[in-house]
Amino acid sequence: MSHARNDDPTGAAKSEIPEAPGAKVPGALEPGAEPGPPPPAKPAPKPAGRKGKVKSTRISGTWIAVIVAIVVLAFLLVFILQNLDTATVHFLGASGSMPLAVAMLFAAIAGAALVALIGGARILQLRKQARRRR
Repeated sequence: MSHARNDDPTGAAKSEIPEAPGAKVPGALEPGAEPGPPPPAKPAPKPAGRKGKVKSTRISGTWIAVIVAIVVLAFLLVFILQNLDTATVHFLGASGSMPLAVAMLFAAIAGAALVALIGGARILQLRKQARRRR
């Protein structure tokens, strides 16, 4: 048997071009790398008309608020319908009886109104300070 093509006696072909030490061979695995599927191709370029994410608008925020409000109202309706037991309520010397859920709903509305009043007063205070600085 002749070794005219620079073949290894074991039958494995060697490169015709001698390799320089430390040179990378195209298609060769890196040391410690496992064979596997090829790396994913680069993603296709984005269309020129749109760049990045679409900006949210006030109307989209309003729609989200409407959806959240509908869900909250549905839970509130279920709560009221499940708590129809009569309760006696005493407030500032007055007393009366009403369904428990309605009494709790009035208390929640009063708390929200109080928070809105305090928040509104703070917003007005900050706007007044901002006008003075201009």
